[in-house]
Amino acid sequence: MIAITLPDGSRREFEHPVSVGDVAASIGPGLAKAALAGKVDGKLVDTSHRIDRDASLEIVTDKHPDALEVLRHSTAHLLAQAVRRLHPGAQVTIGPVIDNGFYYDFAFERPFTPEDLPAIEAEMQKIVKEAHAVSRSVKSRDEATKFFRDMGEEYKAQIIESIPANEELSLYTQGEFTDLCRGPHVPSTDKLRSFKLMKVAGAYWRGDHHNQMLSRIYGTAWLNDKDLKAYLTMLEEAEKRDHRRIAKQQDLFHLQEEAPGLVFWHPKGWAVWQVVEQYMRKVYRDTGYGEVRCPQILDVELWKKSGHWDNYKDNMFFTESEKRTYALKPMNCPGHVQVFKQGLHSYRDLPIRYGEFGACHRNEPSGALHGILRVRGFTQDDGHVFCTEGQIEAEVTAFHAQAMKVYSDFGFTDVQVKLALRPEPRLGDDATWDKAEEALRAALRSAGVEWEELPGEGAFYGPKIEYHLRDAIGRTWQLGTMQVDFMMPGRLGAEYVDEMSQKRHPVMLHRAIVGSMERFIGILVEHHAGLWPAWLAPVQAVVMNITDAQADWVEECRKTLTNQGFRVESDLRNEKIGYKIREHTLQRVPYLLVVGDREKDNGMVAVRTRGGEDLGTMSLADFAARLGSETL
Repeated sequence: MIAITLPDGSRREFEHPVSVGDVAASIGPGLAKAALAGKVDGKLVDTSHRIDRDASLEIVTDKHPDALEVLRHSTAHLLAQAVRRLHPGAQVTIGPVIDNGFYYDFAFERPFTPEDLPAIEAEMQKIVKEAHAVSRSVKSRDEATKFFRDMGEEYKAQIIESIPANEELSLYTQGEFTDLCRGPHVPSTDKLRSFKLMKVAGAYWRGDHHNQMLSRIYGTAWLNDKDLKAYLTMLEEAEKRDHRRIAKQQDLFHLQEEAPGLVFWHPKGWAVWQVVEQYMRKVYRDTGYGEVRCPQILDVELWKKSGHWDNYKDNMFFTESEKRTYALKPMNCPGHVQVFKQGLHSYRDLPIRYGEFGACHRNEPSGALHGILRVRGFTQDDGHVFCTEGQIEAEVTAFHAQAMKVYSDFGFTDVQVKLALRPEPRLGDDATWDKAEEALRAALRSAGVEWEELPGEGAFYGPKIEYHLRDAIGRTWQLGTMQVDFMMPGRLGAEYVDEMSQKRHPVMLHRAIVGSMERFIGILVEHHAGLWPAWLAPVQAVVMNITDAQADWVEECRKTLTNQGFRVESDLRNEKIGYKIREHTLQRVPYLLVVGDREKDNGMVAVRTRGGEDLGTMSLADFAARLGSETL
């Protein structure tokens, strides 16, 4: 007998091997119809997968957390089948699942264009209605190579040839279309109903610019039309909030081809930067960090000792002088170790905390650059704590409280905590990683935090806590990190003297709250849609005159407020006051101060908000108190 254990703990027994679909049918016809895949002993499989031993089983329906991955992977195959029908000369290459959807790369005699997408999408809908069963078969590497080469699929044959000879390969067939894939897939094409093709792009075969340029078609797929509509609506809102568009409207910054991935900050954008930096500098100061400043370039030998060379050299910028090779720093941590090493430290000195607004450079591929969200030159609110093992929990717990307050102050209230665990490759042995990972778990438990674990996503030198923030339109951004590192202090010779007068290597905690300042400001722009909270706004108030007779008072108001540390401009243009109000409202300035003869004579200002609320007439002192109360 074969015993199948279901998620509720109940067991079903079968005399012979049984498929996932058969088990679902034994429970009920409704479940059999809803089944998209199965999960046998934690592994995703097709509904046709046969179970021949005792096992645990989850039936994957549209309510299961893995349902979207199966649907999106299957929809990528649906796209490939439609393209092959409409364009028989096209070769299919790879088609993975990505965030919110999928893509497929094609080799064709011409690049696909947005004008091709409606016809392809219509053909996909046709294949859905045809309700083709999806079946899995297995071939040897040589059999699969010949199969695809005989079909004219040279790229598939190349993929297969790179796979070890002793591996069996799975192929999936739906109708006339067969593709190489690990699966799993939905049992029938009629399960795929809520999708849309989004855009086309170019992509080099295997990501190598020496290879042929392929056509990439992006799509999105969802469990139902309601979810698809919500996603498309979110994309429309995201387009309105695009930080590059708002930056142009508000004159914050620009980028240009002569400096790809590097930012030209304008006065208003730099004003926002300074508010963020000074806020974070206060966090440093209030939580016991000494601010340091380290060199931009360091000899590559230091990067080799730290371990960065083996993991980052392909993304580093280099320069030479007097037959020595230097690298622009991609990270700040080795520099902070050098500061720690100056002088002998006792265990009584620990923890020692360093913070730096450290400028870093990474040679990101040009195709990956995206406004100020993905750049080559960036500044981090970077910090490192040198401590003993016994101090890890307290330091991590304190950092968590700091981070959550910062995120709340900047307007983020939905924060998810994740724990990224040991990757391949990595430094150190499993025992060291066990200790490091458990130290972070203990700290999170101490902080009363629920978290999700991410196997394989830690840094090469240690596991890390990640903070994922949900913005105003539901997108998630990974920002802060806390990483525990038992490796780098020893590799770079950092030591302290313990209670027994023995020299020991400290533990190094790598922490950042906002991460890249550039990226964080870009996220803030989109989260607030340019409607900055008054304390963050590049211009907090504009003082406007109705006629030239009030010009002197307007300038006096501006100077008075500016001298109190507020970011205030005056508008003395010979324009109607209604025009000025509309223009500065569109610029999303929080407060609009209007001055006429009555306000001038009484030493007052008439205050309006950008939302159109009339706050009445008040003295400059009262307005300054109001604005000051909104400053963190």
